[in-house]
Amino acid sequence: MSKKIAMVVWSKTGNTRLMSKAIKEGAESKGAEVEVFKAYNFDIDATKSYDCIALGCPAMGAEILEDTEFLPMYEMVKPYLKDKKIFIFGSYSWGDGKWMRDWKEDILKNGITLFREPIIAREKPTDDILEELRKVGEDLALS
Repeated sequence: MSKKIAMVVWSKTGNTRLMSKAIKEGAESKGAEVEVFKAYNFDIDATKSYDCIALGCPAMGAEILEDTEFLPMYEMVKPYLKDKKIFIFGSYSWGDGKWMRDWKEDILKNGITLFREPIIAREKPTDDILEELRKVGEDLALS
């Protein structure tokens, strides 16, 4: 039976969306079923339907998660992520990646286990980062 993976993404410039496409390609190459959601379309019921959930959000403002669509969705589904394989990723334009460190800390503080260390890209992801994300997708599909 193939894995069901939810890819929940918020992207303003397209860089985080590009990262999500690489994960999707990798997962589908290993037979996983991947469904992509915009943050405002993902809810508690959807959370229950997937084996793995990849969450992608860029740094916004003063290095925070996007707070009008993505953060409310994340706060709503967070209690339901504890028994899932979770991977987080995103891009940023300034700063040093603090938003991702804060997000990872919040995940761990809430008893959620990360499938793998988060991957971030400064601006547009490089080919090396996209290849690393394809590998994450493959590993999610095979886990």
